[in-house]
Amino acid sequence: MLDLKQELAGNGYPGRGIVIGRSANGKYAVTAYFIMGRSSNSRNRIFSVEGEGIRTEAFDPSKLEDPSLIIYAPVRVLGNDTIVTNGDQTDTVYEGFEKGLTFEQSLRSREFEPDGPNYTPRISGVLHVEDGQFAYAMSILKSNNGDPSCCNRYTFTYDKPVAGEGHFIHTYMHDGNPLPSFEGEPKLVAIEDDIESFTQMLWENLNEENKVSLFVRYIDIATGKYETKIINKNQ
Repeated sequence: MLDLKQELAGNGYPGRGIVIGRSANGKYAVTAYFIMGRSSNSRNRIFSVEGEGIRTEAFDPSKLEDPSLIIYAPVRVLGNDTIVTNGDQTDTVYEGFEKGLTFEQSLRSREFEPDGPNYTPRISGVLHVEDGQFAYAMSILKSNNGDPSCCNRYTFTYDKPVAGEGHFIHTYMHDGNPLPSFEGEPKLVAIEDDIESFTQMLWENLNEENKVSLFVRYIDIATGKYETKIINKNQ
């Protein structure tokens, strides 16, 4: 198990990241999503509440340049499913679920982002909480080692998450030019019981210059009720 605090503090630019897991006391299904930015356009964002989910918005609309890859709904809820992604594939998964498709089937119509030479991976997750049970899945769609002619698709499913354990996936291995895509399976990390301390730990260890916004949600597995924390650098 890796130390999530060290994973974040030791990486100046993991890009966008998703954490999903079960709290140490076994009571909560937990997810977190953060965004970072190197350009002024990417940094000019905030998370705002939209329904049971969130949406990215321009902090200063007059400075918004290209909204295509930075304005989207990272989190949407459909019934017992909470969908978390780093792009508009949140909508793709949501609409796929409405049609009876699986998580993996829904994402078959998508691939990495068209932002060569980085070809940013699309990372996605879904939490399913129902009748006192919890399961989750994570996905990454990425170029073939920087070659956009092939999309590599990986899905990881966790059907009976262990208390205190979670997984962390992010878009980039580290800063670079071009940015190197995430490699390997999602990283095994510890999940705390307290949403407040977990949120602060995440935020404090994201690179100060590059961090933009953070979303954290704790869902009570027994009742389905949830608590959400949002931190925006731009206020």
